[in-house]
Amino acid sequence: MENHWQLQEAKNKFSNLVKKAQRSGPQVVTKHGKDTVVVLSVEEYKKLTRPKNSLVTFFRNSPLAHADIDLTRKKDLPRDMEL
Repeated sequence: MENHWQLQEAKNKFSNLVKKAQRSGPQVVTKHGKDTVVVLSVEEYKKLTRPKNSLVTFFRNSPLAHADIDLTRKKDLPRDMEL
């Protein structure tokens, strides 16, 4: 497979591995014949880790969005404590 690299080859040709990940997409590194890790470009990584919704949308869609929650802060002074 064109996007699979044995670990030793990946180590020896790391620069090529990185270039191929940038140009052709994710590259799989195998160890003892098993898929072990994937090398991908920063752009691909950002696509995978980018939140699907904004924080505002998340809170608007929350089950608590229309709940009657008292968010006022008490004005009491803190209690005295001995340390």
